[in-house]
Amino acid sequence: MIIIRRTIIQASVLQLLKNLIFLLSEKKMKHMMKQSAGILVYRLNKNSVEVLLVHPGGPFWIKKDAAAWSIPKGEFSEDENPMDAAIREFKEETGKEISGDFISLNPLKQKSGKIIYAWMVNADFNAEEIKSNMFEIEWPPKSGMKKQFPEVDKARWFELSIAKEKIHNGQIGFIEQLILKIKTNSDR
Repeated sequence: MIIIRRTIIQASVLQLLKNLIFLLSEKKMKHMMKQSAGILVYRLNKNSVEVLLVHPGGPFWIKKDAAAWSIPKGEFSEDENPMDAAIREFKEETGKEISGDFISLNPLKQKSGKIIYAWMVNADFNAEEIKSNMFEIEWPPKSGMKKQFPEVDKARWFELSIAKEKIHNGQIGFIEQLILKIKTNSDR
């Protein structure tokens, strides 16, 4: 009788530990899931629409162009408001303040599992005047030397058809959403 009770108690404790491990790993996975927030800036230029894209800085991206550009965006923590993060990241990557009537776009899930939240806004400024924040990496690799690079090395305005070729494949959906929202508003 005592052996049976001890076995039942051990099984119960083992099940409790399994449940605890599962809950902790599930919570850890939530914290590990990366999420970014960004702003797709557009402007009306004569009879066309243009969007602002940024090119990542650093040695890995220097010779990449097609599908290498992005909306200004960056990661944010679970306790940060995504819209606030998008505005903060825009400022960090371009050195420009952004304001206006922000329109929410549907989030896009990347192949990596990262979720990107984005807003579109109509604004205009000289893209050549951006000033990005810097990051530091070991360069050249395994050299032991640290070097700083701009997070964004350039920004450009692109017509929509060209922007779809330049932007990272996982972000094309933001341009498509922008096109639909502009078309819907012009049909009214």
